[in-house]
This record gives sequence, structure tokens and C-alpha cells, in this order.
Amino acid sequence: MRIALLGYGKMGKEIEKISVERGHKIVYKIDKNSVDSNINEADIAINFSTPETAVQNIKLALKSGVPVVCGTTGWLSDFKMIKELSIKSKISFLYSSNFSLGVNLFFELNKKLTQIMNKHHHYSLNIEEIHHTEKIDKPSGTSISLANDIIESGKYNSWSINNKEKKSIRIDSKRINEVPGTHIINYSSEVDSIEIKHTANNRKGFAFGAILASEWLINKKGVFEMNDVINDPNFKY
Repeated sequence: MRIALLGYGKMGKEIEKISVERGHKIVYKIDKNSVDSNINEADIAINFSTPETAVQNIKLALKSGVPVVCGTTGWLSDFKMIKELSIKSKISFLYSSNFSLGVNLFFELNKKLTQIMNKHHHYSLNIEEIHHTEKIDKPSGTSISLANDIIESGKYNSWSINNKEKKSIRIDSKRINEVPGTHIINYSSEVDSIEIKHTANNRKGFAFGAILASEWLINKKGVFEMNDVINDPNFKY
């Protein structure tokens, strides 16, 4: 698989390392300082750039006929436009707020716990997320995905940052040096607390998941998410 890296920061470098280990080849790199000119040689593009450059990078790949796997968050106000471009151009696009296999299992666990806790109104809910200080968007895309999954259950209608409002899920966002990513779902009452937590030990899990998603997306048509990859009965890693 020939890969275009759209964004060559810490995640891009980690993806490059694992890609080579799995027998793939990096044929294109783009970051804030450089642009290579051979994206058309790529079989797939993996986008881990900044929120400000994500859309232009995705559009470049799709218009060049290169399918895109995107893990950049903070740009989803343009998601509908990108989805329409993907469908119109018949070039596949896969987005996930988090490519870690563990986090995607955590998403499913969050949904199950939500179903149980909806019956118990004396518990209040908050989400806490901790990331490294270089992370630009706040709250994280993973936290928003967790909150939106809870909102779909009907008990809450929105989320808010560091501020508890009626019928709103409070998300507490913290930025600490060298923290790859921690997410906590906490239900608390006067007498006890129930908590589920996912902690990333490093960036390898995110990079590995993005590569698996890229391998899965080859020769498929449509707009997908990581859940499609994990729930594919033929998915192996």
C-alpha cells in the first residue's frame, strides 16, 4: 500500500514507522513546511494535520482520486461538505475521532452503560478528558463522540465545557504535558460513584488503528467510520 501522509507531526511520524514495519511505502508527505508533488501515486491518504488545514488536505486527496482516512478533529463543521464531495467523486472517506481499537471498544462500553444509567435519575454525569498541551481543539473529538452517544439516548440534549447546565453533559478538559489521552465517564450520586476510564499509554494505538482502517478501506466505496471496520466480520489484525 502506497501512503500519502497529510500532516507529518508526531502522529504522522508514528504512522510512518508502523506503516514501514507492515510493508507499506510512504510516497507523499505534507506538513506546514513542505509539500511533495506526487500524491497521485498514493493508494490512500492518512490525514493527521491541524484543524485549520484538514479540510484543504482532504479535498486535495479526494479531488486527486485518493481515498482518505482522517483522524484530525476540530473541523467537523465542514463534514457535510466533505461527505458530499466523497460521494460525488466516488472516492472513499473514513473519519474517526479516535482510531485506537481500545477507545472504540470504550465507545461501545459507554453506550451500554448509558442504557443502564438512564433508569437511575439520582446520578449526575460528567466527562473528563486529559491531553497533551499541544492538542489544539478543546474538548477532544473523542469526548464529543462520547457525549453525542450519550445524548442519543434522550436523557441529555447537549454538552458544555467546564460548565454544568440543565440537561447538558459537562465536559472537563485538561491539558498536561506528555499525556497521549485519557477519557473518563463518571456517574456520581450523594452516596457513590460509577466510573469507566480509558487511558492511552502512547500514540502507537492511534497510529496502528489508522493503518488498519487504511488497509480495510482499500477497494471499498462510500463514507465510513471506525465502527464499520471493527464490526466487519472479516476484519482481522
